[in-house]
Amino acid sequence: MKLKLGYKASSEQFGPGELLRYGVLAEECGFDSVFASDHLQPWRHDSGHAPFAPSWLGALGARTERIVIGTSVLTPTFRYHPAIVAQAFATLGCLYPGRVVLGMGTGESMNEVPLGAAWPDGKERFARFREAVRLIRQLWTEERVSFEGDFYRTDRATIYDRPEHPLPIYLAGSGPAATRYAGREGDGYITTSGKDPALYTETLLPAVREGAEKAGRALGDIDMMIEVKVSFDHDRDSAMEATRYWGALGLTAEQKSGIEDPVELQRLADQLSVEQTAKRFIVSTDPDEHVAAIGRYLDLGFTHLVFHAPGPDQASFLRLYGEEILPRLRAL
Repeated sequence: MKLKLGYKASSEQFGPGELLRYGVLAEECGFDSVFASDHLQPWRHDSGHAPFAPSWLGALGARTERIVIGTSVLTPTFRYHPAIVAQAFATLGCLYPGRVVLGMGTGESMNEVPLGAAWPDGKERFARFREAVRLIRQLWTEERVSFEGDFYRTDRATIYDRPEHPLPIYLAGSGPAATRYAGREGDGYITTSGKDPALYTETLLPAVREGAEKAGRALGDIDMMIEVKVSFDHDRDSAMEATRYWGALGLTAEQKSGIEDPVELQRLADQLSVEQTAKRFIVSTDPDEHVAAIGRYLDLGFTHLVFHAPGPDQASFLRLYGEEILPRLRAL
């Protein structure tokens, strides 16, 4: 599968207009894709943002010509009925044929609980997720869909405007069960960088392969996507300091568990040192060193790298990456 290099639009960090300008610039700088998260609430209250992803992607598609656009990720199980997700993305697929991806995951409580949703255990969330994926695909391929699931129902529902071919669905996973499911059912698999290397080699990648094989597919049939967290700047102090905005990434899963308030999450993140906030990022000033660090993910078998930069000056990052990093990666 051909290498694809994308840009993660930081919808938690920038408002919709500013973020749109960065998405357009990413295409101009040679990126192949732009993916945005879909949050109701960001991880920081002060200077935080949370534009509605389907609306924003519609604007991005209208302002660009070739890049693939999508979510990384949207949760189709609580805030949205899966049929609404199917309708929204079918519309995007009609407007921008061959350019739209629906990336989905099981979600975070801070985006669902504030609207009154009860946050169930992982087993139920995963069951809801699988059912939602099944319903979305059925709505994209059939008419008058009457669906009786454990969690969702439709009565003679039809998505009247849908593209000629169903959109690709990318499924996110950070544990073995969800990752096997992505390998079995996803057109693409999404995960994130900066974790223990053994997690990728011993758990996630074998799980994707196992899921694909159970479905009679090869790993090469799946777009293996990873969000790579990078802070690249010719000044190392600036590259390190930029990671503070995303300090919540430096918190452990236990520290973040059960927190639905951005104010509290920000408070915990701001207690971390810059060394802690930077630990999930590839921080470097030399392009060859930077590419070598990124190359480890290529060696693992990822074919679609989506770069998430933490700094406030995204325009400078995009131009610098377009000039110094993307050509080196493609030369590999």
